[in-house]
Amino acid sequence: MADGPPVVVLPPAPDGGRQVTVRGERVGTAFTLFDVLDFVHRAGLPVESTAVDDPELIEWRGGGPYDWNGSS
Repeated sequence: MADGPPVVVLPPAPDGGRQVTVRGERVGTAFTLFDVLDFVHRAGLPVESTAVDDPELIEWRGGGPYDWNGSS
């Protein structure tokens, strides 16, 4: 998957949850930024304080790391 970042976070659903994929596989629904970081950690990827802003690690679709309300 050298074509993009290994983690993709999809836009918020009406319930505020965001689907997360790691290396093209759906790993679950995140309801907070901490959930995303947990998925990243479980996948064995680096989790640093700057990880959420690293476009080579995480692609945020339909809003950034602080958009969770489902209305954006």
